[in-house]
Amino acid sequence: MSFITIIKISLRAIRANKLRTSLTVLGIVIGIASVIIVYSAGEGINGLVYAQVESFGGTDLIETEVKAPTGKKGLAAEQQSAMAIAQGAQITTLTLKDMEDVKKLPNIKNAYAVVIGQEQVNYNEQSKKSLIFGTTASSIEIDKTEIDYGRYFTDLEDKSQIPVAVLGYKIKEKLFGDSDPLGKYIKIRKVKFLVIGVAKERGAVMTLDYDNFVYVPIRTLQKRILGINNIVFMMHQLKDADLADETAEEARLIIRANHNIASQPLEFKSGEPLVRTLGEGMTDTSKDDFRVVTMKESLGVLDTVTGAITLMLLAIVAISLVVGGVGVMNIMYVIITERTAEIGLRKAVGAKYKDIMSQFLIEALIITLIGALVGILIGAGASYLISLSANYYGLDWKFSIPAKAYYVAFGFAVVSGLGFGVYPARRAARLDPIEALSRE
Repeated sequence: MSFITIIKISLRAIRANKLRTSLTVLGIVIGIASVIIVYSAGEGINGLVYAQVESFGGTDLIETEVKAPTGKKGLAAEQQSAMAIAQGAQITTLTLKDMEDVKKLPNIKNAYAVVIGQEQVNYNEQSKKSLIFGTTASSIEIDKTEIDYGRYFTDLEDKSQIPVAVLGYKIKEKLFGDSDPLGKYIKIRKVKFLVIGVAKERGAVMTLDYDNFVYVPIRTLQKRILGINNIVFMMHQLKDADLADETAEEARLIIRANHNIASQPLEFKSGEPLVRTLGEGMTDTSKDDFRVVTMKESLGVLDTVTGAITLMLLAIVAISLVVGGVGVMNIMYVIITERTAEIGLRKAVGAKYKDIMSQFLIEALIITLIGALVGILIGAGASYLISLSANYYGLDWKFSIPAKAYYVAFGFAVVSGLGFGVYPARRAARLDPIEALSRE
């Protein structure tokens, strides 16, 4: 029997029981649509993260932030450090000197430092609690903040601790409404700040709403408001992003020297040194009171996290896929029972084992492929609606379905059709023609 003939017979049998076939296909459709949605959501999250990093300043940056030294290494150290800081541990060792010293490295193009405080901002009768973003004048050259009108503060104003401020879009609207704030004074604690500029609307970046920020010179915030000398984090822009890891390690050595922390080689339990000098790898960071992270490293971690979440969701989706496959197997058993006499007649007139086997396998395969095609269309449509909803709420969520999603979808259709159809097909092919005909 030719392959075309087998397909025609299979399609005729499927059309003869449209409702039953549709219900069988439904299980496959749900599973395949879920696969497409999960993969598309993973791509959307990755794209969102990359867009946030680009909005933050790009991938050619290394960030240095405070860290509570725990004496431990790896994930346990990071968890304990985060917990200590969350519980109020104050790390005051990172300073502007560290920023300036790291800035002297040959691969560093520019840098800025940041101190953040939360204060009540007042103008006449209007008052709003806001994040005060103390930073160096160079931040405007690296960060993606743009000035709508007015100007940004200068390096001289920073070093002279001049109380000037640039308002974020939202806080300007809250305090001044439609009036021009330039040349007017806002009060933070007891200090009056001259408003010299208003930033363009930017939205939230890395969970921070920059439109509610008040930008002031870092030294002004340190000395005149908070009474501190330390910084919270600093960003260094690289000339060559390909040398990010080497530059980050050089930065660690400089900051350790400033903080009187010995740079010890990281050792295996056996005592064998993992590294000995700069260039051979990372040194022991367990005693560091700071953390240096490249943006590429951060994106790598985020890729790992989103990848793990995607796999976990796919594992859950696999349950519905298996259920759909079992449905295919069940329906094939029903079909065989109903068509026992037909099978016996065909075998009696000369149909071979492989002809019967091929017919029922192809029927199962067609059912699952139809389910895959419909599932892909529904999954793509749902994914597109998700992207539209996310963009409606201000998220930079791009609609995308990776090629591997289609491979998985069609791969499952083939495996499900063959895997769950083979046993019923073999059962049909092995029927004795005389016994089968006797069931008429």
